[in-house]
Amino acid sequence: MTVTRQDVLSALSKIELPGGGTLQSRDLVRALTIEGGTVRFVLEAADPDAARLLEPARQDAEAAVRALSGVTHVSAVLTAHGPTPKPPMPSLKIGGHPTPQAGPQRVTGVDRILAVASGKGGVGKSTLSSNLAVALARQGRRVGLLDADIHGPSQPKMMGVSKRPASPDGKTIIPLQAHGVTLMSIGFMLKEDEAVIWRGPMLMGALQQLLTQVQWGELDVLIVDLPPGTGDVQLTLCQKTHLTGALVVSTPQDVALLDARRAIDMFGKLKTPVLGLIENMSSYHCPNCGHEAHIFGHGGVAAEAERIGVPFLGEIPLSLDIRLAGDAGTPIAAGDGAVAEAYGRLAARLVAGGMA
Repeated sequence: MTVTRQDVLSALSKIELPGGGTLQSRDLVRALTIEGGTVRFVLEAADPDAARLLEPARQDAEAAVRALSGVTHVSAVLTAHGPTPKPPMPSLKIGGHPTPQAGPQRVTGVDRILAVASGKGGVGKSTLSSNLAVALARQGRRVGLLDADIHGPSQPKMMGVSKRPASPDGKTIIPLQAHGVTLMSIGFMLKEDEAVIWRGPMLMGALQQLLTQVQWGELDVLIVDLPPGTGDVQLTLCQKTHLTGALVVSTPQDVALLDARRAIDMFGKLKTPVLGLIENMSSYHCPNCGHEAHIFGHGGVAAEAERIGVPFLGEIPLSLDIRLAGDAGTPIAAGDGAVAEAYGRLAARLVAGGMA
């Protein structure tokens, strides 16, 4: 006896489905073919998740059709209209007024927080922050780097990272990793040429989020790259966070030192220890003849440190290689050579002094 299409559909109409109905009543049977004693058909679900739930029904359907007189072979295949719809990504919004808190708070999992500051822009503070973070990581420290220069974030470029951080719930932020450093910057949330046009309260709220909503993990030290000056970000960081202290960066020239003194005065008024001064762009060695030149002067930061009674932590030379490495996204401290060693010595001094 030859099996007919109606025989098969009648058998399938008896296969009940989760949630009610049968394969036939819910119109899930597709591409039914009968060739002699061989029966083939497809069960089409709405999506892969629904198809997985239909697997017991597929097996029952095969068994029911196989039991029909004249059937020698049955093939039933599950398929789906399309992929499982992905749930919408939680909306992560940075900025907005800060939430109230009772006094300075610790950042979960972070042992020490070092603010890298300068009284003015252009003295290489961000370059020093990225290279110091990498140098500390090479010394075995667990290091984080927070780019707190909200209006001018540069760490994504210097650290060679451009991905957007993940957020599993729209609140928690998963930081990125580069060169052994855990990294977060407002720049990851922006297009490369997009400006941040915020007043003080939004800056303060953004900094609070970047400190408290980021899953920093267990860190020995968090380096905070501050913007130039003595404004809202500096004030918020010092008043709302338990800071270990500040490192003040300056070039040797008098005009830079004038602004560095203002930064030092600000930290004093905010009861934040200044752990030391660093002279950046201290000397230039000609790569062709080896001549050493002091383009911005030399020794002014060391003299200032002695005058105010804080440690002088070291000198970093002026070098084209530092700029090229930063533009390429691999800080020079990640490599070898005399300049990398200068950052290494600075990092070693911080570790030996218990500051990092």
